[in-house]
Amino acid sequence: MKIGILGAAGRMGRAIADAAPAMGADLAGGVDRDGAVFGPYRDTAELAVGTDVLIDFSTAEALAAHLDIARVDGGAIVVGTTGLTAEHHRLIDIAAQDVAVLQSANMSLGVNLLAALVEQAAARLGPDWDIEVLEMHHRHKLDAPSGTALLLGQAAAKGRGVTLSPPQHDRNGARSEGAIGFASLRGGSVAGDHLVVLATEGERIELGHRAETRAIFARGAIRAAQWLAGRPAGRYAMADVLGL
Repeated sequence: MKIGILGAAGRMGRAIADAAPAMGADLAGGVDRDGAVFGPYRDTAELAVGTDVLIDFSTAEALAAHLDIARVDGGAIVVGTTGLTAEHHRLIDIAAQDVAVLQSANMSLGVNLLAALVEQAAARLGPDWDIEVLEMHHRHKLDAPSGTALLLGQAAAKGRGVTLSPPQHDRNGARSEGAIGFASLRGGSVAGDHLVVLATEGERIELGHRAETRAIFARGAIRAAQWLAGRPAGRYAMADVLGL
């Protein structure tokens, strides 16, 4: 299977390139955020034609153009770019009518299993159980709460059968019953720590995941691409890869 990397010179792009050989994926080439092309292709469109699956870890601003290219080529695309808005998700839904698209805020298999556990816990516990999502990343990460924290918050909301309210980041003061809160920490070179706390009077449950290296996200993205190759048009998630 041939993969092409969008955002090839970034941290995740380099990690995917390093992980590909051991996972049996053929790296056909890549395109950097500034348009620089790696491999025997002149631009993103040529890269899409020469690959089975594109893996996008570029920028949210570039996503619309990348989805259009995937639709024209008819190839699959894995979207791992974070910081997406409701409009980005609308564009993904449109593209998924013509091409297989797998989008996830976190490509780690462990994190996506954690999301399933959070959903189950929230479904079985009442609104008297407060839910807090805590995340910590390296000092350079811009979006807060992180895409993964929102993924976990959405899982909790789904378990409760409610819509996740806009996150009130690092809000002080009392929580209303049934609220799902978020807190973000930044510092050092932390790849990604996430903890979901479900607390009620006299007890609490803590469900968490710690990423020790970006390689786990790279391996998850490649596994997602291998699973997605040859799938019919539609929108998929890492839960589909895991068979959840």
